[in-house]
Amino acid sequence: MGTVAVTGLDGVAFGLLLFTVAAGLALIFGVMDVLNLAHGTLYLAGAYLAYLLTDGSMAGLLAAVAVGAAAGASGGAVLAGLLRPLRRGDHLDQALVTLGIAFLAADGFTTVFGAVPLPTDPPQVLTGRVDVAGHGYPIYRLVFIAVAAGIAVVLHLTLRHTTAGLMLRATVTDPAMAAATGIRTGAVRVAALAAGGALAVTAGVLGAPLLGPAPGVDTTVLILSLIVVVLGGAGSMPHTLAAALLVGQVQTVGVLAAPQAAPFVLFGALLIVLLIRGRGAAAPAARTA
Repeated sequence: MGTVAVTGLDGVAFGLLLFTVAAGLALIFGVMDVLNLAHGTLYLAGAYLAYLLTDGSMAGLLAAVAVGAAAGASGGAVLAGLLRPLRRGDHLDQALVTLGIAFLAADGFTTVFGAVPLPTDPPQVLTGRVDVAGHGYPIYRLVFIAVAAGIAVVLHLTLRHTTAGLMLRATVTDPAMAAATGIRTGAVRVAALAAGGALAVTAGVLGAPLLGPAPGVDTTVLILSLIVVVLGGAGSMPHTLAAALLVGQVQTVGVLAAPQAAPFVLFGALLIVLLIRGRGAAAPAARTA
C-alpha cells in the first residue's frame, strides 16, 4: 500500500510537470490557433540549460530558471514572427514548420551534448528524503509539487482576475470584437507565445531532476502535453490541470498496476474524447443542413 501511495505522489509530480508544459501549449493553441510541434523542444532546451547552469546551489537553480524563462519568452516571440505568415493558413502548414524546427533543434542538441542521458541534480539543500508511507521520498519532488501547484494557481488567477487575462480571453473568444474595442490582438498573440515558451523552458529547468535531458525526451513531453490539451481543452486551466494529473497517474500508478494496459487506457481516453467532440461538432452542422 505504501508503494502505491508513493507512486501516486510521483504521479502528482509528473502530472504537474506536464501541466506546466501543457499550459503553455494550451495558451498558444487557444490564443493563436497555432499547433506548435516544437513545444517539447523548449522543455528539452530548459533541461539542458539546467544541466549547464545548476551547480548544486539554490543560486544556480534560480539563475537557470531566470535565464530559461527569458530564453523561452524570446524563443516564443521569434516563433510568433516565423509563424505570422501562416496565421491564416491551416494547421498542417504550422505543424510542418514547427516540426521542422523541432527536428533541427533535436539534431543540434545531439551534436552538442551527445546521444546519452545527462544527470541533473537538484540543489544540495533539497537532496534529502523524508518519510512518506514508510518510504524515503525525495524532498526536491515535494518542493517541485508545491512550486508547480503555485504556478497553476497564479496562471488561473491571472487569466480570470487581471486585465491581461481579460484581454487574452477576449482575443480568444472574438478577435474582431476585441480589436474593435482597442485591444492590440497582435501583441496579445505574441505575448501568448512568449508566455507559453517561458512556461515550457521553465518546466524543463525545474523538471530536469525528474525527467532529465536526453534524446527523445522532447518527443515524449510533446505527445503527453498534446494528450493533456486534448483531454482538458484549450480554454480552461482547471480542466488542463485535471487532465495533466490524470495522465500523470496513468503514467505512474497505471504502469505499476498494469504495465501492459496503461498505454491503451491513455490513448483509449483520448479516442473517446475526440469521438465525443467530433459528434458534438457534427450535430449542429446536421441541424443546419
